[in-house]
Amino acid sequence: MIESLDYLRELNFPSLVLRLTLAMLLGGVIGLDRGYKRRAAGFRTYMLVCLGAALAGIVGQYLYVMGTTEWAEISALIDNKKVDVSRIGAKAIGGVGFLGAGTIIVTGRQEVKGLTTAAGLWASACMGIAIGAGFYECVLLAFALIFLCIRFLPFLEVLVIENARNMNLYVEFTSLDDLGSIISCIKAQDAQIYEVELNHGRQEHSQRPGAVFSIRLNHKTHHEQVLAAIAAVESVTTIDEI
Repeated sequence: MIESLDYLRELNFPSLVLRLTLAMLLGGVIGLDRGYKRRAAGFRTYMLVCLGAALAGIVGQYLYVMGTTEWAEISALIDNKKVDVSRIGAKAIGGVGFLGAGTIIVTGRQEVKGLTTAAGLWASACMGIAIGAGFYECVLLAFALIFLCIRFLPFLEVLVIENARNMNLYVEFTSLDDLGSIISCIKAQDAQIYEVELNHGRQEHSQRPGAVFSIRLNHKTHHEQVLAAIAAVESVTTIDEI
C-alpha cells in the first residue's frame, strides 16, 4: 500500500470529493466507449452505476467508523453486534444485476445481445465500491483492465471468430421449398451442418421464412467466402453471421 495515500483513505471531505469525482470520471470514460459503439448502456448509465456503487462503499465505511466511535455505546446495546460494512456493497452488486439483466436481449435471429454491456455495468459497480472504500491502487489497475477489455480486446475477439471453424448463420429465403438448395450450397463449402432452427416467417422485421444454421467447416476457410457462396443462391434474400 502507498503510505502517501493514507490520508485519502480516511473519511474526510477531501477524500469524499476525490472518491466520488473519480467514480464519476472513470465510470463515464468506460460508458463513453460503450455509447460510441451504440450499446444499450452508455456514458450516463456507467457514470451513475459507478457513482452509486462508490457511494455505497463510502456509506459502509461511514457506518463502520461511526459504529466504532460515536455510536459505539449504542451499537453495544444492540445484541453486541457490529456493523458489517460488506453488506451494503453486496446489496449494490445485487441491484446492478437486475439493471444488467435489462440490457440482455435475444433477437429474432436467436442472437444474444447485451452480455458485454451487462458485464461492464457489473464490473463498473465493483470498481465503484473499491473507489468508495479508498482502495486507489486496485481502482487504477481495475480501470485499466476493464477499459482494455471493452476498448481493445474486441479486435482480438473478431480475429478469433473470423478464423474459427464453427459458424452460426442467419438466412432468410423466399420459400421453405428453397431450404434444400441452401443446405446443398452449405455442404458444397465442405461444411457440416449440426443444427437448423426454422422460424417460418414469423419475425417482426420480415415475413419471409428464415433459419439459423449452426455449421462447422471441415477445413480452414474464410467466413466471407462461405457467406458469399450462400448469398449467391437465388432464393436467399438475407444472410448474416451471428
